[in-house]
Amino acid sequence: MHRYNLGDLVYATLDLHNDPVEETGESGIPDLAPNVLLAAAGTRGVVVNVGHAEADPGQDVYLVRFETGPDATLAPPIGCLAEEIGYTRHIQVVD
Repeated sequence: MHRYNLGDLVYATLDLHNDPVEETGESGIPDLAPNVLLAAAGTRGVVVNVGHAEADPGQDVYLVRFETGPDATLAPPIGCLAEEIGYTRHIQVVD
């Protein structure tokens, strides 16, 4: 059973960035610079798909579309781990 399900409203619990590919340092998301902010902590989104990491089938990955701008338009989906999203606007402090 997954922690989050399709259609669940969630919030980013920390700032989510476009992580570079570990082996090459290139952008993990094409056409976006590495490390660019994708969703700020506290941003609301909706789970649109659930899968798992290829390297670790036990690790759920949630595709989430986060709101952008004042009109709450949904951005393209990004992959999130369970600890990166939550049901409340609780924000993690990362050192």
